[in-house]
Amino acid sequence: MSDPRTFAIVGAGLAGAKAAEALCTEGFDGRIVLFGAEPHRPYERPPLSKGYLQGSSDRDTVYVHPPDWYTEHQVELRLDTPVTAIDRRAHEIVTGDGGRLHYDKLLLATGATPRKLTVPGSELDGVRYLRSLDDSDHLASAFRPGAKVVIIGGGWIGLETAAAARGAGAEVTVLERAELPLLRVLGPRVAKVFADLHRDHDVDLRCRVTVKAIRPAAGDPSSAGTVLLTGGTELEADVIVVGIGVVPNVELARSCGLNVDNGVLVDRHLVTSDRDILAAGDVANAYHPLLHRQLRVEHWANALHQPVIAGQTMLGRAASYDRLPYFFTDQYDLGMEYTGYTDPDGHDDVVIRGDTATREFIAFWLNNGRLTAAMNVNVWEVTEPIRELIRSGTQVDANRLTDLDVPLTHATVG
Repeated sequence: MSDPRTFAIVGAGLAGAKAAEALCTEGFDGRIVLFGAEPHRPYERPPLSKGYLQGSSDRDTVYVHPPDWYTEHQVELRLDTPVTAIDRRAHEIVTGDGGRLHYDKLLLATGATPRKLTVPGSELDGVRYLRSLDDSDHLASAFRPGAKVVIIGGGWIGLETAAAARGAGAEVTVLERAELPLLRVLGPRVAKVFADLHRDHDVDLRCRVTVKAIRPAAGDPSSAGTVLLTGGTELEADVIVVGIGVVPNVELARSCGLNVDNGVLVDRHLVTSDRDILAAGDVANAYHPLLHRQLRVEHWANALHQPVIAGQTMLGRAASYDRLPYFFTDQYDLGMEYTGYTDPDGHDDVVIRGDTATREFIAFWLNNGRLTAAMNVNVWEVTEPIRELIRSGTQVDANRLTDLDVPLTHATVG
């Protein structure tokens, strides 16, 4: 006899699709209903600013599953169907067309939305963001030889977009408010590597600048054409891309009374303040048992792995999410992996193994002699030993860490 329960998943991105897959893998044979607001079947977001935007990856590679996977696994995929409300008392969700669905367990995988630029003129046509497949398609067609591209924000999305635009032959200017791009995330020594990388590829990187307004293009008052900086500098633009971060999509959770604080608050099992509702992916601010803190991570690995734990929890099995944060980037000839977590106040030393000048190195962030995070740049097959050093919590010897002749597995004290 099949399970009579209905499990609903709101959000048909990577996290939502992987949650449906996890439930199938775990043997759940009840009803699985996956709701997506977009018309596209679930796809991954990293290619949108990397290979797909650069033209090196085909469209088919961005999708999580083949088109017939959902039918074959009896997953009801409802695209173009935004969920507008949750009735917790009735255990029902309400869709934009007024439909209602009873759920026994509900997973929120609603993701995040790009933070909007709020200066005068930011609403003009031509001010673009990069979050969706359609966004990536539009930018790919706009990036062409000689096009003037202005990117507002020097974070990961901004820099990856800059690399794609330069690869297409566009003239690129990146505007960053801080002294260096990625300064808060990486600190000055490592952030300088990325600043130099883009300048070496003829990106006009302007730091310590602030956008004052967007002005219309000549002869077209509805379209953006000029970026005005505080101080009076004007930059002509054929394409303006805003990459100033994202905000978690918590409106649905907040409106039904779930606990929300920089995302939907969940415990180590990914359960919200309602035991029948879970959250995973970009929207989840989860308690991390290894790091002993709430943590919301906006990277691909969380959306890939958290749903496995969510699926097991929905089925009543003991499961806890304790994977270390991980993300990667590809820009020009630089490839990077970052493992672990630190913030500006979470470390007291940064040491380097290798040479930042040649962009082949590993940066280690240390706190009280213990490794909290590491970034390997154009150095490969080191993620696993780095992960083990962080998870062990044992003290490391900085001299051994930086000695190329000492294996990372031998970098601990004693």
